[in-house]
Amino acid sequence: MAQIFPEWTNHVPRKILIGLIVTVNVIIFGIWYYFSPEYTDVGYAPEQPVPYSHQIHVQKLGLDCQYCHTSVWDSKQANVPPTQTCMNCHNQILTDSEKLAPIRESWETGKAVEWVRVHNLADYAYFNHAAHVNVGVACESCHGRIDKMEVVYQAEPLSMSWCMDCHREPEKYLRPVEEVTTMGYEVEDQLLLGAELVKKNNVSPPQYCQGCHY
Repeated sequence: MAQIFPEWTNHVPRKILIGLIVTVNVIIFGIWYYFSPEYTDVGYAPEQPVPYSHQIHVQKLGLDCQYCHTSVWDSKQANVPPTQTCMNCHNQILTDSEKLAPIRESWETGKAVEWVRVHNLADYAYFNHAAHVNVGVACESCHGRIDKMEVVYQAEPLSMSWCMDCHREPEKYLRPVEEVTTMGYEVEDQLLLGAELVKKNNVSPPQYCQGCHY
């Protein structure tokens, strides 16, 4: 009896199955990466009303983080500095700069400069800034090398998996509290130092849902 279909059709089901498997995996990987904070959030650098350069102020002039962000040790959030902080210097330096016009206007009118937030956690995630820096979590661990940024951008994904990497192994990231604002801090044996700090400061980051999600 003659065959109705040619011989090559015998391989079609297998090729379709392989094609489906590859397609499904490509779709899963695409969603996993291109919809993740690693892709959508890292590198986010909104235009600010004043082109403030951390590279100039921190690296060149040597300002410490807490000179502007005064509440880092005491508050859930690190504050945006008030206009007064800017005017401490700029009432005498670059007093006619066009770039600083919004600062002078804010000073004269009392209306705050509307800075654009760069690092923004979801409302369902609880984060306490003071709780982290007071046990040795450095500014650059979350914000990157701010001292090298002409324009501030989001350096880390701030995703749950990224946070959990530190919560599971805090010894990889902790440093002495007095070095929290030091940029480019290095130590010969981080794991040894980290383990000592975990014990000294009784660091036990929550790994259960309620620790960060209420």
